[in-house]
Amino acid sequence: MLVNMHLLLVIALITAVVAAVVISQVLAARRRKALAAWAASRGLAFSTEKSYELDNRYPSFSRLTQGDNRYACNISWGRIKGRLVTAFDYHYETYSTHKGRRQTHHHHFSAIVVEPGLFLKPLLIRPETFFDKLTEFVGFDDIDFESTEFSRKFFVKAQDRKWAYDIIQQSTMEFLLASQRFSLEFARQALIAYTGSTFPVATFEAALDVIEGVLDRIPESLIKECTEPQL
Repeated sequence: MLVNMHLLLVIALITAVVAAVVISQVLAARRRKALAAWAASRGLAFSTEKSYELDNRYPSFSRLTQGDNRYACNISWGRIKGRLVTAFDYHYETYSTHKGRRQTHHHHFSAIVVEPGLFLKPLLIRPETFFDKLTEFVGFDDIDFESTEFSRKFFVKAQDRKWAYDIIQQSTMEFLLASQRFSLEFARQALIAYTGSTFPVATFEAALDVIEGVLDRIPESLIKECTEPQL
């Protein structure tokens, strides 16, 4: 009787594992189909192949250079409003040791990168966290703005504070406060949006809208400066 119970438990466990794998594969296939449809609706190409080169292509984005075995998949790319757009799911690995055994941790998130054809300076805009509020007391203050609400809800960091103030004007603050929240990073010639988790398909469109909204609100006075290389 005891042997039969053990056998039933093993069979149940195997069945549960197989079911989980099948469900995962079905959901992944549905996601690929939905992403391909979204890409087609935006005039973008789509590929499920893995790409291991985005960290080298955009080395200034810290989010793309973490861990090991980094790659993008479910990649959509092309031009929208004359800007090069790349949307993708991303994977990387980190490691820890437990009781002398090395464990691998897999991390997944989604992102969109837009190259607007401008030369940009480093700038980080992301939702403020409780940890950010704590660090204010030890001198790690973020950049504050005239809008108290914006300063309370967003953490902003830039080497060039004037650049941050020039980019994040009142209309941009109002736009970001009214939009879905993303972390935004400016690099030399590109802007990335992410949340740290895998996007639902509809969120790719929301992230693209936020990037476009920020870029469209760059003041005309900065456009000439941004079309010239920053030495």
